[in-house]
Amino acid sequence: MIKNKKLFAASLALIVISVALNFPFPHENPLGEAALMILNIPIKSADGFHYAGVFILLLLVLGMVFLHRSLERYHLRSFFAVIIIVSLLPPFLAEAYQKTLAGGIYAVSYIKDESQCNFEMIGEETLQGICELPFENYSNDEVSFTIGFYERYLTEEGVQMLSLMNSGEPINVKLLPKEAKVVRIETEINVSQIKNHVESGEAAYVSIIIKSGDKNRKL
Repeated sequence: MIKNKKLFAASLALIVISVALNFPFPHENPLGEAALMILNIPIKSADGFHYAGVFILLLLVLGMVFLHRSLERYHLRSFFAVIIIVSLLPPFLAEAYQKTLAGGIYAVSYIKDESQCNFEMIGEETLQGICELPFENYSNDEVSFTIGFYERYLTEEGVQMLSLMNSGEPINVKLLPKEAKVVRIETEINVSQIKNHVESGEAAYVSIIIKSGDKNRKL
């Protein structure tokens, strides 16, 4: 079945690397993107070209080419098997690790697609922000952390919205063992010294950073 063991080994190595770089943990971005950010290498170009994604795709394609050439038969089966593995394995492994072995903030799941924030001016210089953020603690221990907000995408005018929730005291959250709850955060923000800020609006898929000691996760 295997006609070239060296090519087969090289193909497996490239496929494993592409899976590892696409691993969505501990941050929202895959490990490949997180590594580029740590090294201050841009993930995207100014015109939207996605460096990290293209690099991972190239590794995967090269691995599949090597795999095809290393096998005597079952080329089509191996192609579909690799596609399934690369698509489903990273999120499955991340979830399995979080539910079984992870501890502290790494055992905390943030259900981003159910999060939301609403903003409304309640005075000439006061903006009220209300956010609801769903969390679940998979561990058997109590977990405490602080929450920070960041703008995933800024408008062309640079109008601030989510990051305004960082005004005031740190936002502390405590989750009991195996607890799932929606954390409601209400903040009144003095915007008199802020030139570009939202006056009213709402946001979903709220981008946050949770921190505990020297550990943090960008979600």
